[in-house]
Amino acid sequence: MAKLYFRYSAMNAGKSTALLQVAHNYEEQGQKVRLFTASIDNRYGSGKVTSRLGPQREAEVFDTDFDFLNAIPQVNCLLVDEAQFLTPAQVKQLHQLAQVHGVPVICYGIRSDFVGEPFPGAAYLLTLADDIEELKNICACGKKATMNIRVDENGKRVTAGEQVAVGGNERYLHACARCFYKT
Repeated sequence: MAKLYFRYSAMNAGKSTALLQVAHNYEEQGQKVRLFTASIDNRYGSGKVTSRLGPQREAEVFDTDFDFLNAIPQVNCLLVDEAQFLTPAQVKQLHQLAQVHGVPVICYGIRSDFVGEPFPGAAYLLTLADDIEELKNICACGKKATMNIRVDENGKRVTAGEQVAVGGNERYLHACARCFYKT
């Protein structure tokens, strides 16, 4: 039976690397996969799933209007990067793809933003996913990192602003909850 999976972590824990490995494993066995990433994430170019370690692969993009149910032909697995940017309706569509249409769907993303507020897509994935897995990362203090901190161009913490500001290591830090509240 197919499932909807949500694999989450703080930033920079290897989510995209894991997604690329899963795609490779399916394809090595002659299985067809489709990769999706959020259109809003253009750090490495539009429509690319890119690991900070270097591997990169072309992917289809989704925006808030994308309908997964009408766009997906028969595949063996659907992989979604930057899943926190899914809408609640899209998460329900992905759940339906798994439960009704038998397509395994594996989503990778973060749970919360730089002030600790949940992303709507992540909240719905935590609610509807049949299998939830935390990918581990560590804080600078050595504890498990579960939070994300936004910094400005001078490395100073940002505590207000739009929920979405795309960036990588130059814009975000990962931290344990204790360090998140201390800084």
